[in-house]
Amino acid sequence: MGDSAASYIRLVQHLIETCITFNMSKEECMEALFKHANIKPVITSTVWKELEKENKEFFEAYEKSRGEREEWEMEETISERIHKMLLDSNHSGLSQPEDSTTTTPPPSNINK
Repeated sequence: MGDSAASYIRLVQHLIETCITFNMSKEECMEALFKHANIKPVITSTVWKELEKENKEFFEAYEKSRGEREEWEMEETISERIHKMLLDSNHSGLSQPEDSTTTTPPPSNINK
């Protein structure tokens, strides 16, 4: 392999490592490198696969971590949406169900 090909592969590897620091998936990395560095997805994919072969344990842990992070982000998004819906319903005049511990008892008939 010529020096220029080897240096190009090192460049792609460096850019993939940068993508990993941003917690990007292989597909996101391929898209980003194509869009911003004009590197064909097949090249990124090939270099990524070689990195996976050489660093199997790292990539297994990385994928597990990404999965856990995506799950946490999804839960956060759902929680935020529920919170926003509750706020919106309060601002639109809809009332939330009252807590039974804070309900006001009916007025008593003291003047009978």
